[in-house]
Amino acid sequence: MKAVLLILRVATSSRRLLRRVAALAILFSAALAFAHELRPAYLELREEKPGEFSVLWKTPMLGEGRLSLEPEFSGDAQAVTSVTTSMPPGAAIQEWIVRAPALRGQTLRIRGLEGTMTDALVRIEFMDGTTWVQRLTGQEPSAIIPMRQSGWSVAGVYLKLGVEHILTGIDHLLFVLALIIITQGGWKLVKTVTAFTVSHSITLTLATLGYVHIPQRPVEAAIALSIVFVAAEILRGRHGHVGITARAPWVVALLFGLMHGLGFASGLKDAGLPDAHIPTALLFFSIGVEAGHFLFIGCVLALTAAMLRAASKLTPINQQRSAILQLVPPYAIGTVAMFWVMQRVAAF
Repeated sequence: MKAVLLILRVATSSRRLLRRVAALAILFSAALAFAHELRPAYLELREEKPGEFSVLWKTPMLGEGRLSLEPEFSGDAQAVTSVTTSMPPGAAIQEWIVRAPALRGQTLRIRGLEGTMTDALVRIEFMDGTTWVQRLTGQEPSAIIPMRQSGWSVAGVYLKLGVEHILTGIDHLLFVLALIIITQGGWKLVKTVTAFTVSHSITLTLATLGYVHIPQRPVEAAIALSIVFVAAEILRGRHGHVGITARAPWVVALLFGLMHGLGFASGLKDAGLPDAHIPTALLFFSIGVEAGHFLFIGCVLALTAAMLRAASKLTPINQQRSAILQLVPPYAIGTVAMFWVMQRVAAF
């Protein structure tokens, strides 16, 4: 009789727990799906004539309005044409021509940047073939345009860009998280991450250097679909069906990594590559992406180890609840990713 009561109690608790899990998954999915991600502002100046620059100023939209950001120079820099504005989805693009006979050595400041959560990428091309690239933030909204930019300063800028790109790319992180869950760590995870690194490095390089041209919207939709696939493989494994991702996750990581590399390449399109330091910029952006990957993986593995230690001390009933809670990550990942698929396909 006690055994029957215990079974009924467990069943009742399980149903309640499943309802809570479902509610948590929906809330988690909605929070991620509707989170507003602000892309960096982008300022590009090209010296068309001695001391005369064409300006392209791209600012992200916040709802229906443009972020109140404006570039300012400390020295002589006068607009010689009126500003033309276009409004592609998610951004406002302004173009004009400015005359600045002595732009080198001036301080460039993005007014209003300190009050936002976004960054500004700056790229200035001079007629002598040199290029200056810098990332401005709310903490450092200004910088001095140097007489010459060294290779080490380029490396630092693109290293930070790579780290930031991966740590703010929720879709890439969810794919890596799904791979961690399905490999369960160990040597299998090492091989999977290595395959992912190699494959996305190939397409990142080819796309950035202009050898591969694929429209960005289908790429983003395919990335979201890759996350759905791996999340579904996790759930199939929970029901005893071992799929290709569980048997050979490095193969799946290798194939889908090619598509993710094209997504990483989009992070370089806004900043561009300095003509005098293309290999350095590309190398250190890739290193930054990998550094962000391993930082994320290390945090996930540390959190997993702590949860496993806590689970080992649970009673049988609580262990059953813990097993049910393990369904939350794949369901949440798959739900968010499927929303992205529909959203990105609709944007074609």
